[in-house]
Amino acid sequence: MPDSMKEENTPTDPMKVVILNQYYAPDVASSGHLLYELAQEIALLGADTSVITCRPSYGPPESWQECPRKETKNGVNTLRMNVTRFSKDSLVGRLVNIVSFMVPLTLFHVLPKRKGRVFLYTTNPPFLGFVGGFISLIFKHKYAVLLHDSYPEIGVWLGKIRSGGLIDRVWQWCNKIMYRRARQIIVLSTAAKDLVITNYGADPERVHVIPNWADPNDLTPKPKSESNFAKKHDLVKPFTVLYSGNLGLYYEFDMILEGARQLLGENFKLVITGAGGGKNKIAETIKKKKLTNTILLGYTPQEEFNDALNCCDALIVTIAKGIDGISFPSKLYTCLSVGRPIIAFSTPKSELRSIIEDNDIGAWFEINDSDGFVSYIRHLMLNPQKVQSVGLNARQLLETHYTVKKSSKAYFDVLELVNCE
Repeated sequence: MPDSMKEENTPTDPMKVVILNQYYAPDVASSGHLLYELAQEIALLGADTSVITCRPSYGPPESWQECPRKETKNGVNTLRMNVTRFSKDSLVGRLVNIVSFMVPLTLFHVLPKRKGRVFLYTTNPPFLGFVGGFISLIFKHKYAVLLHDSYPEIGVWLGKIRSGGLIDRVWQWCNKIMYRRARQIIVLSTAAKDLVITNYGADPERVHVIPNWADPNDLTPKPKSESNFAKKHDLVKPFTVLYSGNLGLYYEFDMILEGARQLLGENFKLVITGAGGGKNKIAETIKKKKLTNTILLGYTPQEEFNDALNCCDALIVTIAKGIDGISFPSKLYTCLSVGRPIIAFSTPKSELRSIIEDNDIGAWFEINDSDGFVSYIRHLMLNPQKVQSVGLNARQLLETHYTVKKSSKAYFDVLELVNCE
């Protein structure tokens, strides 16, 4: 039998899946934890599953945990590459980190091992899928693309990349190759599906909307009075609203902080935890407005995450104007898990709005509507039964629509489409 035939799967072999992503648990990046859960579920469904990633490097150095370079856990073979870990605050450092990941990844883990395997390229780093696209121009390469955040659109939105400039045009050209050559594409929302079809000419039949999730067994509701985090920060008695996650530049916080200013002197606390490019601005606003009812903290360790999410009476999810289709806040699903009302800020056309309003799991407000935010907080403070009933709706929605098992089965089915082509 020819060597090339030996490396191809036979019909009785399990599907071999390789997931590629710069960040992976125990790193603090939310995408890394989602992929950690996804990989294990795909393995349970019968796939021979591998992950190629980096050592923890997403958050501040104090969040980096030591972990094995190679390990097999719950049926998943994980390889963490030794790459540079310069500060992401430096553009040069960020680029060096990406190059030190992508070059050896391509040369040693994709090119020589592509036969008989299905590769799932994510958008961390944002041009990781270019590897798949350009390899497929020369060799047979079965791959799918998972779109979390769409570049160069985010870079243009942030003003880091000039719309219509050389970088923008070259990046979009590379995206067209990546998406058109992909056997299948997975996106998080209908708006993202429209983006890859309209901007990059992807075949609509090959684009699948699969939402993110939270594990209802890992993240569970409990009374705020039992939360050690709430006790530590004196949050048991005040009505507490929590934002937990990325403090990046494409999330909106001004209206939330203005709402906290209006609620000064009332039985109210705002807690913001996480890190990102917007954290310094948030800290400055808290100081400038003398928001004594607002606490700003760093990332919560993963082992304390469920306890910390239960420190509050309501949770905030926000996404900035112009981000629809470019990004979707996966923190929505973790918020649903602990059974609290969700307070969402977005543009009126965002899918975030329809999810909140169609399922009676909280309240949606247009960006900058601090008055509506304050009015809703006061309404909840006076109606504890409403807080409870809406929270129950949130938890039920997670259990029926947004579980890791449900989404993982959808991923598995898409990857099988790739494998069978």
